[in-house]
Amino acid sequence: MDFEIAGRKALVCGASAGLGFACAQALAKEGVELVIAARTEAPLKEAADKLAALSNAPVSWVAADVTTAEGRARIFAAHPEFDIVVTNAGGPPPGDFRDWDREAWLRALDANMLSPIEIIRQTVDGMMQRGFGRIINITSSAVKSPVDGLGLSTGARSGLTGFVAGLARTTVGRGVTINNILPGTFDTARLAGNFAAQARRENATVEEVREKRLVKHPAHRFGRPEELGAACAFLCSAYAGYINGQNLLMDGGSFPGAW
Repeated sequence: MDFEIAGRKALVCGASAGLGFACAQALAKEGVELVIAARTEAPLKEAADKLAALSNAPVSWVAADVTTAEGRARIFAAHPEFDIVVTNAGGPPPGDFRDWDREAWLRALDANMLSPIEIIRQTVDGMMQRGFGRIINITSSAVKSPVDGLGLSTGARSGLTGFVAGLARTTVGRGVTINNILPGTFDTARLAGNFAAQARRENATVEEVREKRLVKHPAHRFGRPEELGAACAFLCSAYAGYINGQNLLMDGGSFPGAW
């Protein structure tokens, strides 16, 4: 199916690996011109080379930390306008809220709420002027189904969710939609790292931790990054203009509710 976004220009954050790369990959296959961003240059350049092999559309990269004003400025100095934006940043570490001071909360808010809002602020007006725009925020299933210990991430991402719910209703009339994707457990390097840390805490093997989680999962498997990438590409498509202000939960049915 042709999503009718070939030739559009997209910024994909955190695109050197994992879910960000999967979104960039799906957009590359649709002929979208890509600008990918991440903090570390070597894996980012490697990702750009892989993406360039998938499409005739240009692929550019900017090594920048999008959670900082300096990093965002570097991106927008090189590429001031985008038709599609995918925000994506790793969450803060888990822990006990009693141990989180004000600085810990501010770091979480900067990374997972304020930075996406700043990126939206710098791109949404141009999208509305041109009459087309798609903004996707990759957040977390914990926004829908909070997990004890992930309060920093859930709190910051929930703030972003509330902000988007209001803003999206002011932009859709001019062709710009804003939606969030809420991933559950996807088979990424980040998930593997979480399992390794859990295994150390529990004096178990990584395979034991992984199998313990799979047994409880309704799908008995973890999500494949390309599944989320395809969903992201569809939400960016010309056919998704009537999907707006929504939170797409992708967790294989783990959420125990009807809504």
